[in-house]
Amino acid sequence: MTIAATSTTAPKGRITGWHVLVAMVLFFGLIIAVDALFIVKAYNSFSGQVASNPYEAGLAFNRTLAERRRQEALGWAATVDTPRPGVVVVRMTDQAGQPISTLSMTGTLDRPATEAGRQTLNFKSVGDGEYEAAARLDGAWDLKAVARNSKDKFQVEARLVAP
Repeated sequence: MTIAATSTTAPKGRITGWHVLVAMVLFFGLIIAVDALFIVKAYNSFSGQVASNPYEAGLAFNRTLAERRRQEALGWAATVDTPRPGVVVVRMTDQAGQPISTLSMTGTLDRPATEAGRQTLNFKSVGDGEYEAAARLDGAWDLKAVARNSKDKFQVEARLVAP
């Protein structure tokens, strides 16, 4: 009579219930870790600004796109400069590169990161298509100006950085 040797260990290469359990725990642990990372990143980067009326905001954006197309059709160009401390100069030219001196222009200077310190600018024509306004220019500012004549409107946006 022969006695068969029985081993309590599983043969090598065989998948047991413990292997499946460990694989499932690791898989779902990885999924949970990635989801947690996404949640933390989203929470830390959300500014809190939400459109209170998204439908109207979408319609306003469509109007903005239409205005930009009209502005491009005009062919006007604007360059912004700060030639000396406390002065903002906008130079307007037409399609042919000729200065436009018959516009009225107003604008605002805003800080890029906050609404504090907004400045309202009233530009005065100084000839040769240049419009000049006095402003306090310390640090970074976003210029938004509107140039108008009797029938056309042109919006100017520029980032100004002064020492």
